[in-house]
Amino acid sequence: MVIETHKRSIVKAITYRAMGTLFTFGVVFIVTGELKLSATIGIIDSLAKIFGYFVHERIWNRIKFGLIKEEPTDYEI
Repeated sequence: MVIETHKRSIVKAITYRAMGTLFTFGVVFIVTGELKLSATIGIIDSLAKIFGYFVHERIWNRIKFGLIKEEPTDYEI
């Protein structure tokens, strides 16, 4: 059985949000034309969503819905 560590969840959240930050920054910049405002909103949005994603992942790691337990085969260690 493989269990995802907190460290892995954090790294996944950060890399996922990096792309989202670029999109948020781009949309705000296109709408406002203000570089500083775009960067500020992009950073705040990303920090909030990284935290939300991490919590979401940890909750789903505790939910058994949709999981199937397979017995290891002879060739698996």
